[in-house]
Amino acid sequence: MHLNKIKKYKPSMSSHLNQGLLINRTLYVSGQVGRDPTSGKLVSGGLAEEFKQALVNVGEILKAGGCDFSNVVKSTVLLADINDFNLFNDVYKQFFKGSFPARSTYQVAALPLGAHMEIEVIAVQGPLTCV
Repeated sequence: MHLNKIKKYKPSMSSHLNQGLLINRTLYVSGQVGRDPTSGKLVSGGLAEEFKQALVNVGEILKAGGCDFSNVVKSTVLLADINDFNLFNDVYKQFFKGSFPARSTYQVAALPLGAHMEIEVIAVQGPLTCV
């Protein structure tokens, strides 16, 4: 088994987790919130901006692992308020084009930094075939 830790992009200030792990051709991206990678704080501008920043963070980690959003096969979304589901979907569609990955979405009691959402993804390097 071949294992690489993704170290090229770190939006997290935390040293106790990896932003991504690449095992053979499968990339596991740790949960990302709408944190600005420079300041370490949640971005301002409302929910849509926070959701967008979280997906930008995911995209940078995907790139560091040799992938992009077209390689994502599974995403898990945690929302602080399930009533934000439609707004999140509007932002999500800006990043995922064509076939969408399998996805689970849950409402949770709280998220780090008081974030309104967190997303983690699994991607596979190389071309994908949908069934």
